[in-house]
Amino acid sequence: MIEIKSRGQLEAMRAAGLVVARTLALLTSHAKVGVSTAELDELAEQNIRDAGAIPSFKGYHGFPASICASVNEQVVHGIPARTQVLREGDLISIDCGAILDGWHGDSAVTLAVGAVTEAEEKLSAATRSSMLAGIAAAVAGAKLSDISFAIESETIAAGERDGVEYGIVDGYGGHGIGTKMHMDPFLPNYGKPGKGPRLKPGMAIAIEPMLTLGSEQTVELDDGWTVVTADKSRAAHWEHSIAITDEGPWVLTALEDDAAGGR
Repeated sequence: MIEIKSRGQLEAMRAAGLVVARTLALLTSHAKVGVSTAELDELAEQNIRDAGAIPSFKGYHGFPASICASVNEQVVHGIPARTQVLREGDLISIDCGAILDGWHGDSAVTLAVGAVTEAEEKLSAATRSSMLAGIAAAVAGAKLSDISFAIESETIAAGERDGVEYGIVDGYGGHGIGTKMHMDPFLPNYGKPGKGPRLKPGMAIAIEPMLTLGSEQTVELDDGWTVVTADKSRAAHWEHSIAITDEGPWVLTALEDDAAGGR
């Protein structure tokens, strides 16, 4: 069963999404050379709690932090640590979630620390453009896999523009969101169009492509959380929570001036 929300419930999700958006904006301004991922985590938790919300990641299946901070070859679920200090040329993906009045927001960005290579800049841009293509396809009446197909198609198109073949991380994807952080349906980041449930107003979905500069295969580290690329290539991760509406996709985790079209 896919949870269908009323307009009022979607507005409550928007409030949670704004907490996440503002927290990520704050972390974006602080993700500099010499800052540890643990410091970013502490900043995120304080900002979320100051907004009257709860960090949705902390304690989730035992996860120990309020953000996932994944650096370089780490794809997702990186655990913040004082020993992980950002260096010039790092690429960090920050995933953040918050619960406000029982409703969840979930979003992720990839940031360059200082100067990164042109290939890494293009990797992040391609991941973001694939997310935006998925958002654009999230319209009432479409099928779920139309979003997957849009993400995959834009990934391929970006690779052709950039002269590389981006890896679409296998086994991970988007998900329904609402009264829980992870709900039905699971949303692959690739696939044929016209498959799966029909999208209806009131559905909310987290759309989150993860691309690499190499293989789509990953390995989970011994900490039981951190997922890294099997070939150690660098990875990027972008995510927004969106709602299906009669007027088109509503980006619930964008900043105030950009809720119609993504960050």
